[in-house]
Amino acid sequence: MKITDIRTFPVRVGGTQLVVKVETDAGIYGVGEAGIPSRALAVIGAVRHYREFLIGRDPMRIGALWQEMYRSQYFEGGRILTAAIAAIDIALHDIAGKALGVPVYQLLGGKQRDYVPCFATTHAQSAEQLIADANLLIENGWNVIRTWIARGAQGPNGDIFEPRESIALTATWLTQLREAIGPEPVLGVDYHHRLSVAEAASFCHRMPPGTLDFLEEPIRDETPEAYESLRTMVDVPFAIGEEISSKWGFLPYIERGITNFVRLDVCNVGGLTEAMKVASLAEVHYIDLMPHNPLGTVCTAATIHLAAAVPNFAWLEIRESPTERSGRYDTDLFPVQPQAEGSRFPVPELPGLGVEFNEELALANPTETGQGAFLRRRDGSVTNA
Repeated sequence: MKITDIRTFPVRVGGTQLVVKVETDAGIYGVGEAGIPSRALAVIGAVRHYREFLIGRDPMRIGALWQEMYRSQYFEGGRILTAAIAAIDIALHDIAGKALGVPVYQLLGGKQRDYVPCFATTHAQSAEQLIADANLLIENGWNVIRTWIARGAQGPNGDIFEPRESIALTATWLTQLREAIGPEPVLGVDYHHRLSVAEAASFCHRMPPGTLDFLEEPIRDETPEAYESLRTMVDVPFAIGEEISSKWGFLPYIERGITNFVRLDVCNVGGLTEAMKVASLAEVHYIDLMPHNPLGTVCTAATIHLAAAVPNFAWLEIRESPTERSGRYDTDLFPVQPQAEGSRFPVPELPGLGVEFNEELALANPTETGQGAFLRRRDGSVTNA
């Protein structure tokens, strides 16, 4: 069996998704999904670059092709390249599973759980709505709840973010929320790397101990030492890693005990091949995976197979729940896909990823590969989006 083509399909399904299809001369195809949708043009260019030397190659040599894509031609890695590698790697696992007649998790060592538990998100922008959303989730069987930040985008154009205004209000709301729902539900907040070390510390200090079970991405990840400094100031568990693009990037966060949950994104970190290595690195430090999953059907399916195959797993991010209707999991574009049962996914048993892709519909509904969000402070300076 040989690779005959690698094609990209930027589609808009609850946001831009970049689907990659790898075709073979055996009539078997695989689908993958690339992360960094706001940089889709750059990722498409990288996929086309890899296409030039992957056509004619054996799609079953997944590990060797990963090494060649990452390490050859001198300039290794980087988020754009690993997002492109991830899409191809996931598609190759899909092909291998279909060729062998087994679900992808069998290629990763076999199933360790029958169901993959998920967490839900609320974007409520008042204490009253936050409490109402949390109660709705709890009533429907969701016991892990992630909240969004207060005043995440203000101004007439929705492009203003002031950290100090946000942390004051968010801390007040979360304190009220914990009092309302009690100690049992797991509660976290995503700050989307929009704070400085001082702002993140101040935020945590404004809440009673035990309010939060995790604080997600409070600051940017380029400097592990900054997170180490923050770690000395607060005792809230950190969930870090959605932007980290390799096992080398995760190494200091895991080995130095900086993060408590690994937020790897299978579509950013180089696919299932690299994600399994990060999972093993986390396992020996007693750290669970809490995968980032903001994209679409293919990312969800690939992450479910990863979650099924590793021992150290907490919860999967899912963007469809009683408090969020993202439209990311379109059943016309993907007529076959994993189906949630409440707050969990049964592990799929179909060969490959368990996903079918409607190429004709994707071609008929292309999307512009636009830019992501831009945020500024009230003084006009750029801040993190």
